[in-house]
Amino acid sequence: MKITNVTTYVVADTSQNQIGASMDWQWVFLKVETDEGVTGWGEAGASARASGVAMGTAIEHVKESVIGENPMDIERLWHKLYRQFSYMGSRGFGTSLTAGFDTALWDIKGKVAGMPVYDLLGGRFRDPVRLYANVWFRGCSTPEQYAEAAQKNLLDLGHDACKLDPFLEMVPYHTMYQDGQISDEGEQQGYDIVAAVRETVGPKYEILIDAHGHYNVPTAIRLANNLFEQSKIGWFEEPVPPESYDALREVREHTNAPICVGERLFTRYDFIPIFRDRLADYIMPDTIWTGGISEIKKIATMAEAYYIPIAPHVVPGGPLELIAAAHVVSSIPNFYRLEHSQFNIATHNQMLTEPYVIKDGALHLNGKPGLGYELDEEWLLANLHPDWEVATS
Repeated sequence: MKITNVTTYVVADTSQNQIGASMDWQWVFLKVETDEGVTGWGEAGASARASGVAMGTAIEHVKESVIGENPMDIERLWHKLYRQFSYMGSRGFGTSLTAGFDTALWDIKGKVAGMPVYDLLGGRFRDPVRLYANVWFRGCSTPEQYAEAAQKNLLDLGHDACKLDPFLEMVPYHTMYQDGQISDEGEQQGYDIVAAVRETVGPKYEILIDAHGHYNVPTAIRLANNLFEQSKIGWFEEPVPPESYDALREVREHTNAPICVGERLFTRYDFIPIFRDRLADYIMPDTIWTGGISEIKKIATMAEAYYIPIAPHVVPGGPLELIAAAHVVSSIPNFYRLEHSQFNIATHNQMLTEPYVIKDGALHLNGKPGLGYELDEEWLLANLHPDWEVATS
């Protein structure tokens, strides 16, 4: 079997406002075709603003390196793609690109074998896959509004765990770092929001906090400890920017709240200090950003040796990232929860020829060969990013 063609789709959802202005979030998919008529679908990374077209263009430039290759050679082709970026840094953009091919090749291998990807990875530990809802509480700005949304968007839909960032003052800094501090008023607003959600959902419900790497060391320590004492949060995620393991160690040593990190760590190599120095209670590698199914499976196996649970990051990824991550965590023992966004479900399922099923706070895979799901090419073509239409016309 040989790879004969790779087609790239850069799409943007214009039917709803994602997080902030529409067109902020884009998705990049690729279709890998073979000379035996078996086709695989993959998703590459495109979560940052304006990154979709850049990623699509890069795929178009490197795809010739896999044409004529055997799609069964997943591990070798992973390294072939990953190492093309060695002199500029393969982690991040390079791994996000490699993931698109990697996921498609696993899809092909599963279809050829007549087995779901999770069976190729060793079989199942669990079915279905338990989730936590990254709800973002769209449109909410007061504790009262957050409490009302928690009832409507969490309890009424059967979720028993959620994640939010209650420090609204820091929203403008999601993609930048300034002084790492927050005003007294903004800090108190965050505490009040979490307290209101806690009162609504009850004491047993898991509330996870995303700090987005906004804070300096003393601020992160204070926020984490106060939230844990006041509202018994389940974890404090990315307390400081991801570049400094030393800063993370300082926070870890002076907080009572469990720490979760990993969405901006790429490949198994970046996770070595986390495991070696016990810098986190949970890890949350992103299936696409780290390099796809092959790489996150390796990261999970490394974490298993340290008895650290894994809770993969997937928001704001597309449907194939969620599905690919679910196949991986189905096959590992050290799984905690898988992230998902309830606000993306409708759009995700428009992209698919068969919708995925989320019921009672869990994802139910369909058990079909490969990933089990196909993308709807008509939808993709109707929703191409306008700049990609120009680039491919």
